[in-house]
Amino acid sequence: MSYDRSTLDAVVQHYFDGLYDGDADKLAAIFHPTADLRWVEGGELKILTLPEWLALVRTRGSARAEGKARDDFVVTVDRSDEATAFVKVRCRLPPRYFTDYLVAMKLADGWQIVSKAYRYDMRG
Repeated sequence: MSYDRSTLDAVVQHYFDGLYDGDADKLAAIFHPTADLRWVEGGELKILTLPEWLALVRTRGSARAEGKARDDFVVTVDRSDEATAFVKVRCRLPPRYFTDYLVAMKLADGWQIVSKAYRYDMRG
């Protein structure tokens, strides 16, 4: 199945949908294969490759299947030109509440997320 990557808005919406649905294939379609995910844990930088992250997504339950309320939104979009953007989003996958920093680029076949850095809070 292919996904609309013609606009940055479409890619961000697919990102939110993929996270909420726990759909690794939908997420894979909007991330560049060389993308990685970075966060700080215990004062140390942690890095996951895209295949490692997608494998984790495939093994966990989805917020939709668990009946959890959906809460995701774009905080800001910063475009440096017509092919490069920084998107800050917030999303909730209880008990984790994420702030994600996505770098997206418009490539020959459409927009893709090329990098993700994030942080999260744990809430009861």
